[in-house]
Amino acid sequence: MLPLYPDIQPYQTHLLDREKLPQGGMHQLYIEECGNPDGIPILFIHGGPGSGCRPAHRCYFDPEYYRIILFDQRGCGRSLPHGELTHNTTPHLIADIEAIRQHLNIQQWAIFGGSWGTTLGLLYAQHYPEKVTAMILRGIFLGRQQDINWVYGEEGAAKLFPDAWQRLLSHLNPEEQDTPLQAYYQRLTGNDELQRMAAAHYLQTWENTIVTLRDHELIPDLDRDPGPLAHARIQLHYSLNECFIADTPILDDIDLIRHIPTTIIQGRYDIVCPMQQAWALHQAWPESVLQIIPVAGHAAGEPAVINALISATRHLATDNQDDQA
Repeated sequence: MLPLYPDIQPYQTHLLDREKLPQGGMHQLYIEECGNPDGIPILFIHGGPGSGCRPAHRCYFDPEYYRIILFDQRGCGRSLPHGELTHNTTPHLIADIEAIRQHLNIQQWAIFGGSWGTTLGLLYAQHYPEKVTAMILRGIFLGRQQDINWVYGEEGAAKLFPDAWQRLLSHLNPEEQDTPLQAYYQRLTGNDELQRMAAAHYLQTWENTIVTLRDHELIPDLDRDPGPLAHARIQLHYSLNECFIADTPILDDIDLIRHIPTTIIQGRYDIVCPMQQAWALHQAWPESVLQIIPVAGHAAGEPAVINALISATRHLATDNQDDQA
C-alpha cells in the first residue's frame, strides 16, 4: 500500500476578495500553494458542500513534481465569512475556481476532487474545458435529487443504517420527521445557539456513521471539519436547492469534457455516494478510466483509497514528464 506523502507546509497563502455582501463585508477565499512552484499545477477541490481543506489533503501529491493548490470554498474552513449562505451557490463556486486560476496566473491545471469535489470538478471542466489537462475524481457525486435523497431520505442509506437514521430523526418533533432536512435547516439557521449546535452535532454523527466501511481503517482528520455548524448549514443549503444544478445535469454535458484524461476512483461499498453514480458517469463517458476499490467505502482516508489516489497522481506526473521529454 502506498502511503500519503510526508506533511508539508504551504510556501504561499492568499485571501482572494470576491463579491460584496448586502449586509457588509465580502466573500474572501483562503488559498494555499504547496510543493514545487514550477511543478504541475493541480487543484484540490474538497468535499461537503461545507467542508474545508485539511493539512493531509496536501499529501496526495509528490511535492517535487506538483504545484499543489488548495482552497476553502465559500463560507468553509478559513474562507470568510464563516458559514455565509448569501451568494453561495454552485455557479458562484465555479466562478471562484476560475478566479483562482487567473489570480495565480496558471494557464492550465489538473483537477483532483472527492465527493462534492467531483461535482464541482466536473462542472468546472464543463464550463472551462480548455483549462483542464486531466482529472482524478474519487467518490462520484452527481448532485441529482435522487443522490441527495439517498443520503438524507429514509429510502437510501437509512435502509442500511436504520439505527443511525432513527437517532437523526429522534432529535426532531414527530411532525417534523417527514421533512427532516427542512427541520434541521430551520434549526441551523435559527437564533437559538444551543439548537444550532445540537442540530449540527446530530447531522455530523449521521455523516460520520456512513462515511467509512471499516472504522479501524480510517486515518483521522482527512475529511473532518473544525466548524461543524458552518459545514451543516452549507450542506443543507445546497441539498435543499438541488445543488443549484437541477437545470444543468452533469451527465447531459459529457461531450464537453470527453477529451480530458480522467481517472475515477470508487469504493464499491461507498454508502455516501453509491457506486451507481460512478458507473453512470463511466457509461456516459467510456473514455474515462473507472477503478473500483473492492473493499472500500467513501472516506479518502481508507488505506486502499489512499493507495489508489497516490498511484493516480504518480501516473499523472509520469505522463506529464513523458509529454515533455
